[in-house]
Amino acid sequence: MRLLLLGGDGQVGHELRRSLAALGEVVTTTRSGRLADDGAECEALDLAQADAIEPLLRRVRPDHVVNATAYTAVDRAESERELAFAVNAQAPARLAQLCAADGIGLIHYSTDYVFDGSGTRPYLETDPTGPISAYGESKLAGEEAIRASGAEYLILRTAWVYATRGHNFLRTMLRLGGEREELRVVADQHGSPTPAWLLADAAAQVLRQGLKQSGVRHLVAGGQTSWHGFAEAIFEEAQARGLIARRPRVEAIGTADYPTPARRPAYSVLDSGRLRAEYGLDVPHWRQALSATLDRPAG
Repeated sequence: MRLLLLGGDGQVGHELRRSLAALGEVVTTTRSGRLADDGAECEALDLAQADAIEPLLRRVRPDHVVNATAYTAVDRAESERELAFAVNAQAPARLAQLCAADGIGLIHYSTDYVFDGSGTRPYLETDPTGPISAYGESKLAGEEAIRASGAEYLILRTAWVYATRGHNFLRTMLRLGGEREELRVVADQHGSPTPAWLLADAAAQVLRQGLKQSGVRHLVAGGQTSWHGFAEAIFEEAQARGLIARRPRVEAIGTADYPTPARRPAYSVLDSGRLRAEYGLDVPHWRQALSATLDRPAG
């Protein structure tokens, strides 16, 4: 199998380089054309330049493309709407059109931000969307373009992604927990913290079995919590492993106490049952996944 991985330097892309390696040859892209961890050369691709996608596909000629890159600056997207749509909607549209024309399978990651967050039970793939931010709108536009392309595809919607590298809530909490005695964390937004390795391992399992049916599927760790609950769990697990000397106090605050340019869904819990059943995936509870993440070797 010849695979093209777009975005090999991101937190999910880094894990995909590991999980996809067992399936065959993996050709990786980054914006710079070099991998950040070791400086090795790779293919260069900036999805803000959609015209660069076709020459890359012609040169690599993959069997499948895994798109792990996106514009993810949620707050900045409110003022950089054009760029967010270029990367999250126009580029995936072009990518999917080219995949459809050449019979290339496509796996693409999307987000809970396509929902408005007013739900009260885990969202199903069939639930109506209604993004409340520019970022969410751009990701939904990308989904719709892929659906309309005629390509063989799988869109994996996920939420609250974290890893021990990159910019994410886990790393922010570990840094602040070592610097401060007290933190204020939002307690009225709910979701399922999901490690990058789970998303990568699932994509590899899907490709190993073959895409069974084109469509959107949800994939998050099991259970749910708030950002406040996630922070408390991070500090408990980190202290037990000697990653921090002491646990800071974590004060629960409301979303209104922490204003941001972009609105966030208050409820981001997704139902992963359909994907789990189709591919026999073992999806851990979010607490188990957090422990496993902190126990994984670096690199």
